[in-house]
Amino acid sequence: MDKNRIIDLLEEGHISIPVVFLDYYDALGIHERDMMLLLHLHREISKGQHFPTPEQLARKMSLTIDSCQDGLKRLMQRGVLSIEQRQDHGIVYESYSLRPFYEKIILYLEAEQKDEQKNDSLGGELYSLFENEFGRPLSPMEIETLGLWIDKDKYSYELIKAALKEAVISGKLNLRYIDRILFEWQKKGITTPEAALQESMNFRKNQRKPELTGAGKQSREPYPNYNWLESD
Repeated sequence: MDKNRIIDLLEEGHISIPVVFLDYYDALGIHERDMMLLLHLHREISKGQHFPTPEQLARKMSLTIDSCQDGLKRLMQRGVLSIEQRQDHGIVYESYSLRPFYEKIILYLEAEQKDEQKNDSLGGELYSLFENEFGRPLSPMEIETLGLWIDKDKYSYELIKAALKEAVISGKLNLRYIDRILFEWQKKGITTPEAALQESMNFRKNQRKPELTGAGKQSREPYPNYNWLESD
């Protein structure tokens, strides 16, 4: 390679890519192909080329001119790219702007933060509810179990509360029993507290039907509680 060409390449410097580009494009529903196009736009804008053509972009990528043009259109339709009019020394010109992309990232981060705050609040409420029902502070292992139900098993807060209520009714206040309840509900596709309540009511209704002997007398007292640990 020609020495002067190597020096020219080195003198082109480097481009700084904001980390948020790589961290949040997937969350915003941007395909990798379009994200690469967005990165090339960022590069051209940073170099002072504010309105590169699809032909210019295609030379830097493995995409055709038509594909670049379609990608630019998709980015604008998705609301992460816009065309603005700028003025420099009285000359009006068009420029691509990545401002909508940054604004969408900010909105996403704000929503994410609100969700975290809501989850923290609900989590604290859940721990307090368990401690009130147990009549004592939860142990570190119990706290970890509750965290696994939420983060790993993806049980909703309301469903966990429903399982705790079921354990209280059954007089079996321990996490192993509650875990079994949640597991059985999950197997049956029960995901809401309303469906869980109906399942419990149906079971108790069946359990309370008296068993009759030949003389028509009840053979034994019905047991009103469902032992989830003995469930098949």
